[in-house]
Amino acid sequence: MRKFLATLPLLLLLLTVQQAKAWNADGHQIVGAIADALLSANAKAKVASILGVDLRTAAPWLDCVKSVHRQADGSFKYVVEEAFEAPCTPFKDGRDLMEAYVGRNFVQCSYTVHRKENGHEFDEEMGCHNTYHFDDISILRDHFDRNFQGTNEHDIVAAINAAIAVLKDRPSPPPFKIATKEEALFLLAHLIGDLHQPLHVGAVYLDLQGQQVDPDVTHTIDPSTETIGGNALFDNNKNLHSAWDAPPTHFQVPQALDLLPIAQQIAKDTDQIENWSLAWASDTIKVAPRAFAGASFAKVQPSAAHPNGGWSITLPDHAAYVDARDQIKREQLAKAAARLANLLNAIWP
Repeated sequence: MRKFLATLPLLLLLLTVQQAKAWNADGHQIVGAIADALLSANAKAKVASILGVDLRTAAPWLDCVKSVHRQADGSFKYVVEEAFEAPCTPFKDGRDLMEAYVGRNFVQCSYTVHRKENGHEFDEEMGCHNTYHFDDISILRDHFDRNFQGTNEHDIVAAINAAIAVLKDRPSPPPFKIATKEEALFLLAHLIGDLHQPLHVGAVYLDLQGQQVDPDVTHTIDPSTETIGGNALFDNNKNLHSAWDAPPTHFQVPQALDLLPIAQQIAKDTDQIENWSLAWASDTIKVAPRAFAGASFAKVQPSAAHPNGGWSITLPDHAAYVDARDQIKREQLAKAAARLANLLNAIWP
């Protein structure tokens, strides 16, 4: 997404809907489970008292709120979507909280997408709260900077700092409307995981010949160059973003603590706490080019399989790429867990 003031509408995305997910529910639960093991006794007690559940259970909450939809009368209602409901069942008695959160955080910015379905084209308002999950900074950059294209005042870095403010008994800074410490902790349990999925911070921008372009040279983004966090990139006709959302191959939630030794080696941040998310975003930007190492790209025309078009990605050694991707995932899941725990331990020493 581009850098806009929170009160201005975002330019229509012309390719497809940004999934605004990083790690699937299993990935988020892995992060939460490792973080639970790293919490101090005081922080663990605070998490339990505020949420009533551990971080492993809480981590998918912010994706569960995607089941809240704006109704024709302007109200917001949680609509059960069976394919995504399993990790959300612990919150079934708290759907009113989800509806209230979405209602408060829907309209501070306009996150509008242009969609094509069944031969029809239409604009759909996705809700500003969905922009809290990501940045789209060119992988040609090597650090996070608010002046870069692909950032905005309601992106993932800003959202993490807003949640930190609420947990530290400060007001929720605009444009965010985080009402309680419960909401703030749900956000952190999820968004720190999101921040470490490389395609949720770094992005490739391509011209029609599949060559990288640099949006920070012109200080603008041509909609035709966006790959939307990898959602418009297809590896063997499979969405590249979704492939990066999944945990490492054959790695499941019960194995989460296998990554604990890696997490224990992650250096603790000692800078001012409000700077931590910027440093973590910069770290992820440095990792993101590895997600595209050796890749070439070709334009995909709209078709039944890809109604919005996009780009195909070709890799010189696909098996080696998958192995490398799995290793990056292990590293990033462990980093996310360590940093989530270190943050909460710092807030509640």
